[in-house]
Amino acid sequence: MADASISEDDFQKFREFFYRKTGIQFDMSKRYFVDKRLLERMADTGNATFRSYFTMLRFQASGVELQTLTNSMTVNETYFFREEYQFKCLVNSLLPDLVSRKKDDGPLRIWVLPSSSGEEPYSIAIYLLERWAGIHNFDVEIVASDIDTRILEQARRGLYSPRSVGQLPTAYRQKYFRQVGEDFQICDDLRGAVEYTRVNLSDRADTRAYRNFNVVFCRNLLIYFDDVSRKAAAETFYDALKPGGFICLGHSESMSRISSLYKVRKFPEAIVYQKPTE
Repeated sequence: MADASISEDDFQKFREFFYRKTGIQFDMSKRYFVDKRLLERMADTGNATFRSYFTMLRFQASGVELQTLTNSMTVNETYFFREEYQFKCLVNSLLPDLVSRKKDDGPLRIWVLPSSSGEEPYSIAIYLLERWAGIHNFDVEIVASDIDTRILEQARRGLYSPRSVGQLPTAYRQKYFRQVGEDFQICDDLRGAVEYTRVNLSDRADTRAYRNFNVVFCRNLLIYFDDVSRKAAAETFYDALKPGGFICLGHSESMSRISSLYKVRKFPEAIVYQKPTE
């Protein structure tokens, strides 16, 4: 390969381009991570220089390479029942609040993004089945989205390592999973209970169809965005939620520092953010 290297100027050009396309911003501490993946994609696509690869990335009509690169650039590490206190808040506080105000026969809709490999949406499904009596009285739809098409396929397969299911009560693991070699695959009923979709949170054309949700889980994603992208994401969630709907962020994230669109609600289990009822 003639010039298989990423210069400082190359890095800055790529960082700006990737930010505009995905809303994800890499600082200099991620330089090694970004360079490594760019060089891998250059080799895999037969581009000898960053310039030729970057030209293909920008002008490829299909967008296939941009999606492939995005898949390699996104971090997907999670496990079942991570930050469980918010699931407790969902069943003990949020759903009772929503049900008390519910005036239609439609389903309760929950949007989870990023879905990663499915641990979070499946955790929510298990929590509802095991710990919310209302599951017998209301239809619940769970939609889980991610920008990474590879990880969405992994989520649909529902096959997990022992580490991924390590925080699950043994009874739940035995009830909802079957062992496949050393791994565990979630049961077909739960795989069918979650709808997985590809979405770029920074693309309004992608998110326009996401409406009428009662709860949004968006945990540990906005930390990768800058202030402009975080504000845009907050507005996207506002449009996606029904009046009175809730959004749950990661434990280190605060909507109050991003947008004034939401009310802060303090429940015994967690602090969440609510779209005003009117």
